[in-house]
Amino acid sequence: MRFLLKFSAVVDIVNEKIGVVCNWLVLLACLVSGGNAMVRYAYDTSSNAWLEVQWYMFAVIVMFGAAYTLKRNEHVRVDLLYMMLGRRGQLWIDILGTLIFLLPTCLILAWLSWPFFMQSYAIGEHSSNAGGLLRWPIKAVLPLGFLLVALQGVSELIKRIAFLIGIPVESLEAHYERPTQ
Repeated sequence: MRFLLKFSAVVDIVNEKIGVVCNWLVLLACLVSGGNAMVRYAYDTSSNAWLEVQWYMFAVIVMFGAAYTLKRNEHVRVDLLYMMLGRRGQLWIDILGTLIFLLPTCLILAWLSWPFFMQSYAIGEHSSNAGGLLRWPIKAVLPLGFLLVALQGVSELIKRIAFLIGIPVESLEAHYERPTQ
């Protein structure tokens, strides 16, 4: 179990660092968006590349930020039953949800999106817009993003199982508060 917890710690660190990059990308995307709008309206000029950069940053934020969100236990969940259970029950729900839903879905989507990326890479696909960007780098974000979420799911699984068998896990983010509405 010690090896698995070390693996979990490495996955956590990687996704934490990627999450920090995604947080900065939010700011950068806002600046690019605002700058692009200002240039378009003030100087009546624009570039499709800048629009596509915004889309690319948003895709990276969503796909890579998902693993970071899962690590921090801030993902969306259906809490009809979850809130009525004690901590051990919640951890069991997390384990079952990860095994039944999260991991199979992420692995299937990573597997299915890989040929989508490879085809784009093989032909050196570019945007059809004038001044547009290469498409294959952003298409690589799909399988990589799903792989990162799957790895974080495995990490969360390891930490929850370790906690349930009595091993203290400092990095376990299992506290959940129902959102106020």
